[in-house]
Amino acid sequence: MSGEDAPAQQQNAVDQKQETKPTEEPKTEPPKTESPPAAAAEAAATPAATTEKVPEEETFTYRALVLTGYGGYDKVKLQVKKGKPTLKAGEVLVRVKACGLNFADLMARQGLYDRLPSPPVTPGMECSGVVEAVGEEVTDRKVGDKVMVLNRFGLWQEVAVVPANHTFLIPEGMSFEEAAALPVNYITAYMMLFDFGNLRPNQNVLVHAAAGGVGIAATQLCKTVKDVTVFGTASASKHETITQGGVTHAIDYRTKDYVEEVRKISPKGLDIILDPLGGSDTHKAYNLLKPMGKLITYGAANMLAGQKKNLLAVAKNWYHQFSIHTLSLIQGNKSVCGFHLGYLDGETELITEAMNTILDFYKEGKIKPRIDSTWHLEQVGDAMRKMQERNNIGKVILTTEPMPEEEKKEETKKEDKKEDKKKEDKKKDDKKKDDAKKEEKKDDKKKEEPKKEEKKEEEKKEEPKKEEKSHIISAPIG
Repeated sequence: MSGEDAPAQQQNAVDQKQETKPTEEPKTEPPKTESPPAAAAEAAATPAATTEKVPEEETFTYRALVLTGYGGYDKVKLQVKKGKPTLKAGEVLVRVKACGLNFADLMARQGLYDRLPSPPVTPGMECSGVVEAVGEEVTDRKVGDKVMVLNRFGLWQEVAVVPANHTFLIPEGMSFEEAAALPVNYITAYMMLFDFGNLRPNQNVLVHAAAGGVGIAATQLCKTVKDVTVFGTASASKHETITQGGVTHAIDYRTKDYVEEVRKISPKGLDIILDPLGGSDTHKAYNLLKPMGKLITYGAANMLAGQKKNLLAVAKNWYHQFSIHTLSLIQGNKSVCGFHLGYLDGETELITEAMNTILDFYKEGKIKPRIDSTWHLEQVGDAMRKMQERNNIGKVILTTEPMPEEEKKEETKKEDKKEDKKKEDKKKDDKKKDDAKKEEKKDDKKKEEPKKEEKKEEEKKEEPKKEEKSHIISAPIG
């Protein structure tokens, strides 16, 4: 029964009671005069229709990031949603504390990720928080549990309703930021290395984007196996960090050919290659495999060029897409695997098994998520920019903690400066265009000058002829 229906039902009950009373003569009793306190007490005891309470479901509000359309960073906007989400059987309501930002979220913003429904929609595949309510049939979660969550989408908001079996208890000592950094990256890295890759001692592995979330997770997981050699590609400024994290050979992909660098150290090739790039890099990876080697492709980061969809980059990636005949696989004794965590959302047992092993590694001190930076929901554009421009080392996190007023003012100033800069740039562009037009006019004038001079010269040459002609005409006859 909702709060709105309560007064009406109470009134109906009173009416019904009055109708069922036997008819009897009214008693002639003198009217009673009640003291004001007694009247007030009775009024307080009687449910008053005039002071009807508004149900919590209607007054409840929470902030959420919403993808309003495909395009740049400004397409993800912070909005306020009204109404408390309802729970179905087997679901829990989580008060979100921190959210993880993933490369798939950047692709989703450009309309390149098919596991996210069409806008308007709230993105976000992982978060951490506290259970606030549990639905029917939920036996292994209770109010107050600290949990991390893995879901297809919908987690970049202050509260989220998810199936209870999509949540995992946060171990003692793990922060909410670390918990939000764990599910997507570590499950992806674990299942590729151990389920597909069958990683064993003395093998070698190539990890692209070794300073990213999956890259760091994969490197740490490789170090749980004895004597594994890790080749990691990253820009030179990140080499010290990834080397300290376990990368054996760091390669600057911007200045060197990583294929040549790997061949120098391991002429026979590699046992496992994790490929998030796609396109021509997948061809290179396949050729780098040694016999019995495994290529595991799990993304197409080469499609992402600029903050808006780049059709040329998408077309180029598709044109260079790797394909191979099964006979070539047989003759090369190689394996090619494809991994996409977003399509495993129904494989609860498989994911739970992987997560339990990962959490055991954490408790043993063998892995630890690295947090690059934490941003408020209001700063989601800057957070996405940092990740898309490859300026992060580790995980980029969004926090639902409200931004302090001072920081809001600073953000407003930054936005104003950005707007002013845009206006200034527009003025400069307009001035350049005007200057270019003026220069064109000057050039046209300069081109016209010789023509005028030539015309004058011709006119000068014509003058004597005219003079001679006029003399002949005016000469006396006879």
